Amino acid sequence: LEFRRVLFRSQSRRRWFIAGSTFVVIAGVALAVFAYFKYSDTDVKGEVTGYEVIDSQTVAVQFTVTRSDPSRPAACVVRGRSLDGSETGRREILIPPGKESQIGFKTTVRTSQPPVIGEVFGCTTTIPAYLKADKE
Repeated sequence: LEFRRVLFRSQSRRRWFIAGSTFVVIAGVALAVFAYFKYSDTDVKGEVTGYEVIDSQTVAVQFTVTRSDPSRPAACVVRGRSLDGSETGRREILIPPGKESQIGFKTTVRTSQPPVIGEVFGCTTTIPAYLKADKE
């Protein structure tokens, strides 16, 4: 009889542990999915098509922007990175509204250390006020 009580308590604790662990995992996945859909901008994306190191403080970056709604402006962050992988220069580019869903751009980024690569960090349809060309 005593063995059954100990066994029952042990099984009860194990069930609670499994239930609690399962809840934590499900809550974590649900939070990650929610954050992805709330904070990711799938309406626009930028992709590097090429880059060229101009000198020890400049990298030229060529990239393509793809928008689901080309009539909306977009903004992209383009950056230069050094040999150790750190970001050493950044530039925000306003992509004006247009008719094409895919458009190419080329820009230069000034860096604080010699660049080894240029890349698009990300793009968004939420335009910061300081980038808006036409302030009405």
